[in-house]
Amino acid sequence: MSQETGLDTRFAFANVIAQEAGAMALDYFNRRETLVIETKRDLQDVVSVADRNVETFIRQRVAETFGADGFLGEEYGYQEGQSGFTWVVDPIDGTAPFVNGMATWCVSIAVLHRGVPVIGMINVPCDDELYAAAAGMGASLNGKSLSLDQSRTLQNAMTGIGCNTYVTPQRVGAIIAALLGKGGNFIRNGSGALMLAYVAAGRLVGYYEPHMRAWDCMAGYCLVKEAGGTHLAFPTEGEALLQGHPVLASNQTVYADLLAIHAD
Repeated sequence: MSQETGLDTRFAFANVIAQEAGAMALDYFNRRETLVIETKRDLQDVVSVADRNVETFIRQRVAETFGADGFLGEEYGYQEGQSGFTWVVDPIDGTAPFVNGMATWCVSIAVLHRGVPVIGMINVPCDDELYAAAAGMGASLNGKSLSLDQSRTLQNAMTGIGCNTYVTPQRVGAIIAALLGKGGNFIRNGSGALMLAYVAAGRLVGYYEPHMRAWDCMAGYCLVKEAGGTHLAFPTEGEALLQGHPVLASNQTVYADLLAIHAD
């Protein structure tokens, strides 16, 4: 099977399971209060159950159809494959928004071919948005082609900034101060994967997070690249794929500016 053929069939399949998994996650989201009462647990448990069940669903569907493919998921880890293709999945990115009843969470599904992200699917069930990209085929949002406007700058657009417990508060503060110092402005919505999709859609001019995992960024990287943007390389060889690395994706116009903030 050529990579092209393999890519087409997986792209069509990823499209279907992104929508099915999104519907499943949305059902949990819409019932989260009821589920808490039924289980006598808290919302954090509900999102954990949703996370695990959505990932299990995607894993099983991929295993049935592409048994030789590898799979890396946030919940259940890494299973090596033999085909050269690896699925990289975050069943629900943005668990804090999910728990707090906000719309900014998503299902992120990527496929790597020999370490390179060649398919990116991000489904945002609350907004009924499906971002899709495949290597050489461009990026789209609900079927409409995405192409970045290169007149956007740090000064006339917004930049997404991510943070987590792996990054010190001082470092986050310094990043935001540097961005504001360049005349930029920032946003954080609780989902790095979704903010990367927003870069591909031109809603944000760039996104930067000093420490991110593959399942949070691989789909977004494919989307941004196919929409005409650029990104920092993410190491995918061996153990590096399972570790956290800096993530930066943006319009060509602001990449050097954001890279300078990262370097500092």
